[in-house]
Amino acid sequence: MLLLKTLFLHCKDKFKWSRKKDFNWVKRTKFVELDDIDVTEDPVRPELDMDFRTSYGRRVYGLKFKDEVAAIICIAYTNDIPFSVKELDLMSQNAHLKEDTNTAIAYTVWSRKKGAGREIMQKALEFIRGNPDIKRLVTLSPLTPRATHYHIRNGAKLISINPTAQNFEYDLERKEKC
Repeated sequence: MLLLKTLFLHCKDKFKWSRKKDFNWVKRTKFVELDDIDVTEDPVRPELDMDFRTSYGRRVYGLKFKDEVAAIICIAYTNDIPFSVKELDLMSQNAHLKEDTNTAIAYTVWSRKKGAGREIMQKALEFIRGNPDIKRLVTLSPLTPRATHYHIRNGAKLISINPTAQNFEYDLERKEKC
């Protein structure tokens, strides 16, 4: 019986160690702007091509680890909160042409590796907080339990539910440096 207990404790410790080791890569990632992605991988909005994702000030960012992109987030910059992709398009065009952007809209996010989805949202928050002109980070999310759970788990608050999408807002409180 003692041998069995010792074996169990040994295996249990090894499992804990290897699990912690598996996620150490996440903290060594970098938030980078991407020039090109395979839009068909996007589980949320695969119908949006690269021209849409990169025109009128819209950007595609990735969470890079070594030479691998572990997660992707697409952000549009507007001066209001859209309730649909059509509104997102019009608002980001208008804000870009007027050079009047104060709201970042995360309209799609996905990960290729476990743990990367949460990390890319955290790095996007850091990135947006570094831009004093951007006052809000809001999502244009699908009406799915998965999207709701993802954003709530990452600290966002639901601010509206619309016929085709829902909006969550992340806190951008900026800490004053001493």
